This record gives sequence, C-alpha cells and structure tokens, in this order.
Amino acid sequence: MHIELYTPRPQQQELHDLLDQHRFAVLNCHRRFGKTVCILNHLIKAALMHPLPNPRFAYVAPTYKQAKSIAWDYIKQFTAKIPGTRYNETELRCDLPNGSRITLLSSENAESIRGIFLDGVCIDETAQVEPKLWNEILRPALSDRKGFCYFIGTPAGMQNFFYEIYQHAVKDEKWLAFTAPVSKTKIIDQEELDAALAQMGEAKYKQEFECDWIANIEGSIYGNLVKQAEDKGRISRIEYDPSLLVSTVWDIGVGDSTSIIFFQQLGNTVRIIDYYENNREGLPHYVNIIKQKDYLYEHHYAPHDIEVTEFSLGKTRREVAYQLGINFKILPKLPLEDGIHAAKMIFPRVYIDLENCRPLIDALRHYHRKYNEKMRMFSNKPIHDWSSHANDAFRYMAIAIDELPNQENISKRFPNAISDYKIL
Repeated sequence: MHIELYTPRPQQQELHDLLDQHRFAVLNCHRRFGKTVCILNHLIKAALMHPLPNPRFAYVAPTYKQAKSIAWDYIKQFTAKIPGTRYNETELRCDLPNGSRITLLSSENAESIRGIFLDGVCIDETAQVEPKLWNEILRPALSDRKGFCYFIGTPAGMQNFFYEIYQHAVKDEKWLAFTAPVSKTKIIDQEELDAALAQMGEAKYKQEFECDWIANIEGSIYGNLVKQAEDKGRISRIEYDPSLLVSTVWDIGVGDSTSIIFFQQLGNTVRIIDYYENNREGLPHYVNIIKQKDYLYEHHYAPHDIEVTEFSLGKTRREVAYQLGINFKILPKLPLEDGIHAAKMIFPRVYIDLENCRPLIDALRHYHRKYNEKMRMFSNKPIHDWSSHANDAFRYMAIAIDELPNQENISKRFPNAISDYKIL
C-alpha cells in the first residue's frame, strides 16, 4: 500500500535528504519555514520504516502546552491516512500499526523522561531548553539503539543551548549544521517581508527571518565582522603552525579577569590559535599557563597600566612578570575609540580557531554599546560586562601589530619602553 502523507516544499525535501544522511542535526530555520511540519513527517516516516521491534520516537517542546499546541494536531493530521493508527489524547501519544509510538513530551519536567529508550527524537524551540535535557537524559536514551536527534529552532541570542549545540555541529563533521534564512529559501513573498521589517525593526527581523545569532544584540560593535568571518571560513579550525613564532597579548586585571590571546602572523594574516581567560589569579598562574603550552614565543604584549605599582609588593606588575620570566613589550595608551577602530581595520585578515577560542568569539560577538532611549542613540563607550576583557585583549592585539595609520611612530616606542625598564 502506498500512502502519501504530505508533499514537502523543495526546501523541505532538501532538508529531508540531508537528515537521511546524518544521525545528529541542528536546524536553524527562519519563521514560517515549515520546520515543525518537516521534522514531524520525518519522525513519522522513520517510525513506519524502523527495522527494530517496538520503535519509540519523541517530539520535545519547552512546555507541555507548547507540545500540544504546536505539534499534536499536525501528528494527527499526517497520520490520519494510516489504517490502524490510534491516539492517546491524555498522553499525547500516537500508536502506529507496526508497533511504533510517537510521544509528545516537554522539557519542563525533564526527570519524567529519564530512563526511557528512544530510536529518534526532535527537540523544538531548542533555545528554551536546558542543556541537561540533552546531556543527561536524551543522549543516554538514544545510546543502546543508536537513535537520532534533531534540534530545531530560530536564534535567540548566544547565551542558550541552541547556540551552544549549533556551534558543536559546526565543528563536528559527523553532525549537520543547517541554516535556512528567508533570503535563501524565498518562501515568503517580498511584500510580506518588507511589511514585517517595517513593523519588527531590523534587529528582530534579522533574528527571526535571517537566522542571525547576533541580530538581537543592539549596538553590537564587531557583530557583523564576526559574521563575515564565519561566512568566509575564517572562524574554523586554525591549527598551530610550528614554523611560526607565537606572540601573546594580555589584558591584565587586578582582582578581576585576565585575558590572553595567542596569535601567529603569516604574511598579512593574523592567526589567533589559542585563548585563555581566568579571574582572581595572580601573575604566577598566568605565566605558568604560558610556559605549559608547547609554543615557541616571539613577543608578549601588555597595556601601559602594567607599569602600575602593586602596593602589597612594592613592585610593578611588569617587574613581577620579568622576575617570572616574561619580558613584556608595553603598548601605548590610545583612546578607546582609536583602539576599536584599529580592531575593526584588522578584522578582515584575522583567522580564529573555533575550538580553542570559543570564549573569545562569543565575547567579540556580544561586545556592544548601550542604547540611550532618551537621546535615541548609542553611547560611545561599550558596556562593561563579561565580554570586556577579551575585547580589550583583541583591541591591544590590533595596536600591537601596527594597524593604525600612525603605528609606525607607535612601533618606535617599543624599544624605548624596553630600554627604560628597571632591571631588578
């Protein structure tokens, strides 16, 4: 018997074909793409064709109410043509004639899911679920029968599980990282999109329809540059090249975070191969981190405030670092905006390792200015938050590699700074 459950759009058919080739997939799709319809039909097909006895599949939404309102009617609609199908309205469960079951679940009571086995599962609105649902409950449930899992959603910033799992998919070649912006799918007509843009504003529109992770960060300073780097493959696996020396640039905090960027220069390109950040640690800790890494070093750069005397020691932090084996080159003090400009100028030739530098990438994407509602403009000074230290280090790196127009003069200051150093 041949039963046609639904006819996918070309874009959905492309997705079905890709899902058939991957056990794990993260699907970043614009609103009204039809991702829920697509994924539910994929679950139904898998349930009908599964070779193992008593197949079990699940659709998981953030809440029970969402699971019922988003997916239950679709499940019944697309399985209604299958003779012998039964429905349990109380448990939101569809029993297919071959013994397969598709159950709708919610992540709000994750512990109730613990202990079941699954042959396949889809997590919808992934940005709203906690990581432990996957790590502690669903991933083990798939293990004995080697089931699949598909994560679907639309971006809601970077500080959530959807962004985290998408980044995992990007760097794991066995996973599918699929993005479908409306500008690519052309599913919604332009008149409707223009109206949506006018009503929603550019940031929200880009998030909901262009699948943009950073669009909801108003006042983002480097956001577009990070996206361009990702699109052009400059944020990927950038391995350490033993034939090139490594330089470091530091943002040194006092009772606060310290950030260190490790970079190599190859011709005109800057290769950021590693990143380290910690807080409430003294200089010996960070010097030890430097020495533990199997790199051959060229220069270590630090901002001018490393010359500040530590009252408890009676020495500058530069003097302490020298005693520990690190001879810093001191960067000139530049206005913040000049440093940000230098960072923007250098960005198009920067390559960043996705695996070792994830905190740095997230910080660059997040760094933003505060919007003044009264003045209807963004402030000049970026907001000081968790992303500040990484961005300060990146800004110092831009100064260190002579990007500014007057950098020739700045470079000449390095020898002076070194020669003025007081040997202990």
